[in-house]
Amino acid sequence: MKRILVISDIHGEIEKFEQLLEEAQYDAKQDQLILLGDYVDRGPNARAVIEKVKELKEDGALVLKGNHEDMMIKALTTDEERSWNHWVKRNGGDKTLYSYGFVEEDIMVNEKDFRKPILQSLVLEEHVKFIQKLDHYIETEEYIFVHAGVEPLKRVSECEPYTLMWIRNEFHSEYSGEKVVVFGHTETKTLHGNDNCNVYFGNNRIIGIDGGAVYGGQLNCLELPSKKVYVVKS
Repeated sequence: MKRILVISDIHGEIEKFEQLLEEAQYDAKQDQLILLGDYVDRGPNARAVIEKVKELKEDGALVLKGNHEDMMIKALTTDEERSWNHWVKRNGGDKTLYSYGFVEEDIMVNEKDFRKPILQSLVLEEHVKFIQKLDHYIETEEYIFVHAGVEPLKRVSECEPYTLMWIRNEFHSEYSGEKVVVFGHTETKTLHGNDNCNVYFGNNRIIGIDGGAVYGGQLNCLELPSKKVYVVKS
């Protein structure tokens, strides 16, 4: 049986990401890698992470979209000032743009006339197209893999994409489905209720793996079905 290795919320931390893959001794020919989203924003090198994710997908990794990719796409493909400001000013989108070679002046110009950076960067445009095609969940006989979670009383196939990328408390407290849901999005220390950044194994068949690496926590990799965990600390 292939090992399943699951990682989420990399947030531009390319060095930690590559180190974690080495720590887990990931082998594309023998393992199934699943990435749960949030590759961009807040961290130092979103561009490098997306490049790595693309390579891994070509080698067989299954790659999902997170809420930060959702914000990025809306900011770069619409003329909504609210979407732009929400991404750049409140959620670390500026760090993502810096990783593509843009400077603060470029971002200020875009705030004024909505001349999107995507029009100036072929690499960024290519990455946006890649992200737009990503799925929102993976379902197997035993597991559901998703960025944020699912609506407790719905099948995952019935949930809106927004829910799959953004839901929090309702899912954490009320999910009681038969399948184990593996997710990121919410830091595990929030789920634990203390400063514990380790993987959270809930009593209601939910497993949270976002160790808050970009906030000084750790990047976690969950191995299934063994439930072994590999860690790279910040």
